[in-house]
Amino acid sequence: MLPRPARLSCAAAAVATALTLAVVTIPDLRFAYRAPTLHVVLETANAVVALLVAFLLYGRYRQSARTQELLLTLGLLVVALANLALTALPSAVSAAVEDASHWGAVPVRLLGTLLLAVAALVPRTARAGRRQARSLTGAVAALVIGAGTLGVVRGEQLSPLVELSAPIGDATSPQLVAHPAVLAAQALGAVLYGVAAVALVRQARPAGGDDLLRWLAAGCVLAAAARVHYFLFPSIYSDYVYSGDALRLGFYLCLLVGAVREIESYWRLRADAAVLEDRRRLARELHDGLLQELAYIRAESSALPATVVARDRITSACDRALDEARTAVQALGRTADEPLGLVLHRAAEELSRRYQVDLEVDLDDAVDARPDQRHALVRIAREAVSNAVRHGRARRISVQLSNDPAGSRLAVRDDGTGFDVAAVTAGSGGYGLTSMRERARALPGSLEVRAAPGRGSVVTVRW
Repeated sequence: MLPRPARLSCAAAAVATALTLAVVTIPDLRFAYRAPTLHVVLETANAVVALLVAFLLYGRYRQSARTQELLLTLGLLVVALANLALTALPSAVSAAVEDASHWGAVPVRLLGTLLLAVAALVPRTARAGRRQARSLTGAVAALVIGAGTLGVVRGEQLSPLVELSAPIGDATSPQLVAHPAVLAAQALGAVLYGVAAVALVRQARPAGGDDLLRWLAAGCVLAAAARVHYFLFPSIYSDYVYSGDALRLGFYLCLLVGAVREIESYWRLRADAAVLEDRRRLARELHDGLLQELAYIRAESSALPATVVARDRITSACDRALDEARTAVQALGRTADEPLGLVLHRAAEELSRRYQVDLEVDLDDAVDARPDQRHALVRIAREAVSNAVRHGRARRISVQLSNDPAGSRLAVRDDGTGFDVAAVTAGSGGYGLTSMRERARALPGSLEVRAAPGRGSVVTVRW
């Protein structure tokens, strides 16, 4: 099966291919409509989307200082400038200004495409400091001003970008009616967008689900197809809206979807950070308040005379309450995305130090579980270890986490005195086993307890 980034880009390629085949094989299909106002609206909307995504990428760069994100920001800013200042605004003013400014938009838009392609090829580990960022931004600004000014000035002396007197006809045969420089720019733009799409797919794959890169890669596929349409048929620089404009709009829609996903991710992280901070505040309150009071009660109960019958029961209850309170404090202070093996290892080591028993762990890091499942499994493991020490007087405990054909398995084994499982379950002392079984069923899963007097015990959870 294709990886997730590749599936999205392949879907974009399928859409672009289907549209291209429809245009070149169906003579009656109109692929161009005279709509000057719609043309201006599309250019303006595209520019706004490019500016939005550039702003988000700049925020990323401020956090990570990655060269890739700086180049992507500059590339989208340049493309937005070409769409808005050199295409949409002149088109809305007058035809004379429009033709000259479009000659300026050709090299500027090509520069933006080049920056996007270079950004896709730059390793994600590359960093650009503030001085490098200022130098690169200045160089790009100088190129944009120079190329745009030269195109506008020289555009008045050059022939039109597109020979508008040529009949549009149908799309079953190419109509290379644009200026050779425009055709070369469109062909080079298609190549650059194609390179960017492939490179971004490769980089998005190990990036841990970077939605913005995935959607940018899919958009580059559509942008490359749009350049092919602009090469074969009349260009975008006219009063007509073409099939290539639909594909290019798809590029910006992909950017917009990626931006929305990026914003959603940002607010989700903000909410998670707020929850984590509140959990840590509560953990501090429990540590400084409840734990201190319980420790005081235990110390006072230990100082009672040995003749007091309830002393041992009070001390034991304090120990259990302290254990529960410490567990709650640690759970509140941890993030919810820690690996299951790490959480179990930490809990087992803590219990081994507290009860002074030998611990053996064999934890498969490939075994994972949801946060609620991790909590239940840790509580089961803690209960099993605590029972083995307090009731079975175990000196050696083994904790094993593994995968088998039936699913995932957690086993806690001890060398204690063991017990009669049926008798304990039927009697009043079986609440611990009942609690573990209920937690196991809620996973959903099952719990098995094997024990015999003098032979230790094994508690196994499967889910």
